[in-house]
Amino acid sequence: MAESRWALPVCAAYAIAVFLAGNSIEAWHPMALVALATLLMVELNNSNALIRIYSRMVSCSFLTMTMLMPQWAASTEGGIATLGMLMFYLVLFRAYQDKGAAGSVFYAFAAIALTSIEWVPILYFVPLMWILLGSNILALSARTFCASLAGLLMPYWLWLAYALFMGDVTPIADHLLKLGEFGKPLAFDFSDVHSIISYSFVIAMAIVGSIHFLRTSYKDKIRTRIIYELFITMAIATIVLMLLQPQHADVAVRILIIPVAALIGHFIALTSTKMTNIATIAIMVLAALITAYNLWM
Repeated sequence: MAESRWALPVCAAYAIAVFLAGNSIEAWHPMALVALATLLMVELNNSNALIRIYSRMVSCSFLTMTMLMPQWAASTEGGIATLGMLMFYLVLFRAYQDKGAAGSVFYAFAAIALTSIEWVPILYFVPLMWILLGSNILALSARTFCASLAGLLMPYWLWLAYALFMGDVTPIADHLLKLGEFGKPLAFDFSDVHSIISYSFVIAMAIVGSIHFLRTSYKDKIRTRIIYELFITMAIATIVLMLLQPQHADVAVRILIIPVAALIGHFIALTSTKMTNIATIAIMVLAALITAYNLWM
């Protein structure tokens, strides 16, 4: 199954069926964003050799978790946040060990800034991204740091020019001031059982995938190990954001699904013991049951 060329087409058909079962066909724009994000996941896997065998489990895992909750897939805001983060990863990884890769770093951080115009909390990750640029991508220098600042500012320069032309800059100020609006930590709506179960499943997959990778990482190349360590770090940071600011959880979980899909895809594709095979089947059945429960209710 993990190496089948039919895995992604079958999973795509499953995703379309789930989306249509939970949403109106008129809401095709968010589904188009999911489809584009899936293609970017394929490219992320191919260009970085995330799995050392031919496998589409990264993209299949991404689709399966995205479809756990119909409203996740139907969220335009979540779709844009997903695309922005995927573009960040795709472009940033090209700067690996290149402290002169100002262009790649500029476009990576510009993708984050453009995404922040739709979902401003993504800017909370910027300090961590700078750390990872140095510790994992090994490309932090004065040149790339300035390029990242230019990338972050570029969309806002354009927005400011438009605002000045219109004679009203308050929308920009109001938008950025949302970064200072904090909710109560752990204040989840526990009556919303569907969301709690779905969040818990994605977080559980993050834990399973991380433990598996840390135990077997010696089998992968150094660059692959560094990328997966970055994914684990970003997954932890996203989970912390969800716990501290639950009002952002529905969009943050879409960002969380990206590194978790890589981690759990690595687990499914590269394990073959009796226990892990049973665990894989259990994961698939549980994901299907949660999706069915969310659709049924």
